[in-house]
Amino acid sequence: MKNVLVIYYSQSGQLKEIADQISLPFRKDEQVKVDFLPIEMQRSFPFPWDNDSFFGAFPETFQQIPSEIIPPNEAIFQTTYDLVLFHYQVWYLTPSIPINSFLKSEYAKVLLNNVPVITISGSRNMWAFAQEKMKKLLNDVNAHLVGNIALTDRNINLISVLTIVDWMFHGKKRKAYGFLPLPGVSDQEIKDSEKFGDIILPFLKQNNYNNLQKTLVANGAVEFRWFLISMDKKANKMFTIWSKIIRKNPQKRSFLLKCFKVYLFCAIWGLSPIVHLIEFILYPIRYFSIRKQKEYFQGV
Repeated sequence: MKNVLVIYYSQSGQLKEIADQISLPFRKDEQVKVDFLPIEMQRSFPFPWDNDSFFGAFPETFQQIPSEIIPPNEAIFQTTYDLVLFHYQVWYLTPSIPINSFLKSEYAKVLLNNVPVITISGSRNMWAFAQEKMKKLLNDVNAHLVGNIALTDRNINLISVLTIVDWMFHGKKRKAYGFLPLPGVSDQEIKDSEKFGDIILPFLKQNNYNNLQKTLVANGAVEFRWFLISMDKKANKMFTIWSKIIRKNPQKRSFLLKCFKVYLFCAIWGLSPIVHLIEFILYPIRYFSIRKQKEYFQGV
C-alpha cells in the first residue's frame, strides 16, 4: 500500500479542482491511500478580495513572513507518506502566505522530512521565480523535489491581467466585460490534468522518480514563456525594494501601499509591453541562453 498526501490552499476553488483531478488516478487505485490536507489560516484571507486586503498582503507575502495556521488533523501525522502532491498559489511572484506559513511551520518539518514531493502551481503566468522560492522552502524541511507541474492562464499577458483582476475582486469566473475569455487555468486543462496523475502513478509504485519530470514536460506539464522570465526577474528586484520600504515604515504603510498600487499599474501597462518588445528584438541574440533557461525552469 502506497500513501499519498495531497496538500493545497485554494481561495477560488480552482486549485482544489486541480488537486482533485490529478489525484483521481491514485484514488481509483486500490493499492494507494490518499489523504487531503487543506491549509487553513487562523486569520483567513477574503475571496473575493477587497482592495485593502489584496494590496495589504503584498509586503508580508513577498518578504515570506509566516502567519499562524490552524494545526492539521492529528491523524495526518500517524501516516508515513510515500509521496506528497503539493499544490500552491502564486501571490506577488511568491508562494502565497498560507503556503509559506505551512512550509515554515513545525508541521511541515515532520510531514515532509525525507519525503518525495511534486509541486503543482496554478497561476496567471509568472511562476518561475516563485518555484525557485518553493525549492528553498522544501529544501529547508528536507523534502525531496522530484517533479513540478505549472499550470497557467494561457491567454495573452495583458488580457489575463484584466480577466484575473475581475475574478479576484468579483469572485466569479466569468467573461469580464462580457466578451473577454474566462480567467485562470482553462476548464478543459483542469479536466485533462488527470493525465498527470496517470503519469506519476507508476513512478510512485516503483519508488523511482528518475525521468518523471521529463515525462511530465513532454505531456505539457510546464508552460514556458521566455519573455516572462525577464519580466519576473525584474519585477522581483522592484518588489524587493518596495516591500522593504513598506515594512520599514509602518507609520506610512497605508500611503506607501497606495504608491505601490500606482507603481504596479504603471509597470503592468507601461513597462511590461516595453520589456516584451525588447525581449522580442533580442530573441535571436539570446536564443541559446533562452534554450538553457527553458531547460532549467522546466526541470526540478
